Amino acid sequence: MTYRRRVFAILIGFVVIAALTGGRLAMLQLGAHDGLAAATLAQNSIEVPLEDYPRGRILDRYGQSLTAFYSAERIVVIPHYISEPAQLAATLGCILEVDVTEINPRLDVPGVLPYPLSPAQSIAVRGLRSRGLIVCPVTLRYGDQALAPHITGHLGKIHSDDEWKELRSESGKPYRIDDWVGKTGIEAVYERYLRGERPTMLVRTHRDATGRPLPGLDMLVEQDDYRRADVILTLDARIQQIAEEVLTENTARGAMVVSDVRTGDIVAAASYPRFSARDPFAPTVDEGSGEVFFDRTLALYQPGSIFKIVVAAAAIEAGVASLETSFVCNGKADRLITCWNAEGHGEINFARAFAVSCNPFFANLGLAVGAETLADYAVRLGLSEQTIIGYPYEPDARQDFDLIKRPYNLVNASVGQGPVLVSPVQVNALVAAIANDGLYHTPRLVDRVQRSDGEVLLEFPVAEPQPVMKSTTAQLMRQLMELVTEDGQGALAYLSEGGSAGKTGSAETGTTGKINAWFAGYFPLVSPRYAITILVEDGVSGGVSAAPLFGEIALRIQQIEVQ
Repeated sequence: MTYRRRVFAILIGFVVIAALTGGRLAMLQLGAHDGLAAATLAQNSIEVPLEDYPRGRILDRYGQSLTAFYSAERIVVIPHYISEPAQLAATLGCILEVDVTEINPRLDVPGVLPYPLSPAQSIAVRGLRSRGLIVCPVTLRYGDQALAPHITGHLGKIHSDDEWKELRSESGKPYRIDDWVGKTGIEAVYERYLRGERPTMLVRTHRDATGRPLPGLDMLVEQDDYRRADVILTLDARIQQIAEEVLTENTARGAMVVSDVRTGDIVAAASYPRFSARDPFAPTVDEGSGEVFFDRTLALYQPGSIFKIVVAAAAIEAGVASLETSFVCNGKADRLITCWNAEGHGEINFARAFAVSCNPFFANLGLAVGAETLADYAVRLGLSEQTIIGYPYEPDARQDFDLIKRPYNLVNASVGQGPVLVSPVQVNALVAAIANDGLYHTPRLVDRVQRSDGEVLLEFPVAEPQPVMKSTTAQLMRQLMELVTEDGQGALAYLSEGGSAGKTGSAETGTTGKINAWFAGYFPLVSPRYAITILVEDGVSGGVSAAPLFGEIALRIQQIEVQ
């Protein structure tokens, strides 16, 4: 290569390097400019979010909001545009029927007034023609028709520096020390996903160097917030609403769980009394008792005769009894354990004893099964399972079926008293397994976590079914449970269309005259679809207080399935 060509190549190299370096510097400057522009925009504007909480939605399996979020007109305050705040507060107080002393401080800061507006009030406020008051739609997270509050949970303010730092560290999202965050339920479990970084709608007013708004530059801004996500549950809002209505109308305290026997999906989980997430600390029938957030669907109770399902299945599986096996019941005079039937049933066989819930029969049957086998079967049938797919919660250490093996516990355990403790969710999963031919599904409550653009961040598939009893045992158990509704203690749970099957339970609470009433069953009889478990605190008996509720909710589910 000649000297001239070498010089030319070197010059070209310098030009390329300079161009690349210049381009990189330009890109860095542009990137910095974008960041500065965003910071400048925030610094030089007043922004009022048009949603009370910038969070993703909590939806049922079909996409219906469980918090019943809605849009309603509210008043947005821009203080710098208000020239005579005292006079305006007095006028607003008359329009809104709110004390002026409550309104006065709210006109000093940009924000949304919390007062609902009637159409007439909206017109009246607009008629004031105040530049400092803007009437516009605001998205509100919790509506009057919100469902499953014990599942969805509630929000509360960050209460400590440690909580604030932990939230920032776990989510990588900005939090202020006074932000509202999930405190219970799905709101808490999925806080890092639900939390948004910015409102999707806001009012923005630009201001000058002195901080005063610039006239004519007010705007309504719509923006995306892809960092917030929705949580889609397995609940069916239609069935959830039915469950809550039935509990509200029929009991002061209780729980109801409905699941799909084919998958283990929980389609309804209702606990009563309920609370409103709009004002979770408002007075309830449990005022002062600290129970407002107590979820009875997950709480442990003595199951009473519901546990005879386990005793019966263990006896059949172990081969210690058949449906024709019989014992003698002497009623109140029985030395082993008394029966609800004071006169006694006399000699009674397995099938009839299950249908009428004879205590002496099952005490004897429990002795025949043995404590070791009975405790093992309780665990095998899923009653020690404190897992719900997608919904972690604190296990209750009081549940210990090994206590059945201790001296003098077997007889009481055989009728669901003594050391035996179970939750409505656990009982429902057991009944679903019987209806599903002995195949147990771990209960599932959350399907997925998904962004608004469709990207799935987390997915919770249905658990693989586990065989917990022989198919032949499940078939015999279904026969026994059919007898309960056809001609037994659960007759009030019988369905004329499609039929139903189940088991009653009446558990003593230690307080005279107080009974926790249970009914757990499934329907229809052919190709069962739903399992339902009902607990009524302070009831009369399972057959009187809980079985009719099963019949009512099952009938209403049948009606919506036809629609």
